[in-house]
Amino acid sequence: MNRITSIVFDLDGTLYVSSELTDEIQRVAVDFLALQLRVAIGEAETKLSKAKAELSARIGFEATLSAACDLLECDIKALHGYLAENIEPEKYLVRDDRVIDMLGRIGKEYALYIYTNNNRSLTDRIMRLLGIDGLFARVFSVEDFWRPKPDRLALAKIFAAIGAEPVECLFVGDRYDVDLKLPEEHGSKVFLIQTVNKLLSLEKSCSKGEWIDD
Repeated sequence: MNRITSIVFDLDGTLYVSSELTDEIQRVAVDFLALQLRVAIGEAETKLSKAKAELSARIGFEATLSAACDLLECDIKALHGYLAENIEPEKYLVRDDRVIDMLGRIGKEYALYIYTNNNRSLTDRIMRLLGIDGLFARVFSVEDFWRPKPDRLALAKIFAAIGAEPVECLFVGDRYDVDLKLPEEHGSKVFLIQTVNKLLSLEKSCSKGEWIDD
């Protein structure tokens, strides 16, 4: 068994699941694109869908929102500023004490981190709503590198920042190709989750710094 010292969590869709918030992020992003491209909402939505489809065909997996906007030559920094100003996660999220308690327990054995494609403002608000702020050694948002996941350079900088070798890290996320594939290629362990119950099952796979494969 490999010694794991650090666990790196994705945020959205991993430490919480909310289809309503996901839909709201998509809606607000379309509003932003309409303003940036000076087109109607419907046309902006069509352009975003086509950009995602084109990228997905090129890379072989579902394209991220940031990557699709970049393909449409929109300012990613302006996009995230608009998202931060116009999304209210407070409408959609409630804390789950089971998740808080689980993170608190495994945090006694591992250094915990968040690595998200979300911006820092929304990330901080979401973490406070979930009651998990203060449980992580460091939070890496899209603003740290402006290189959305998956990205080799950003990942290398994260390994350096946390002071851990890839084989010492476990990555937890809800999208294999976006959150987990690249870390796994570097030698990290990965844990794919898409429900809160699956997230809670992580604890039983961790035992005093040792990772136990299912």
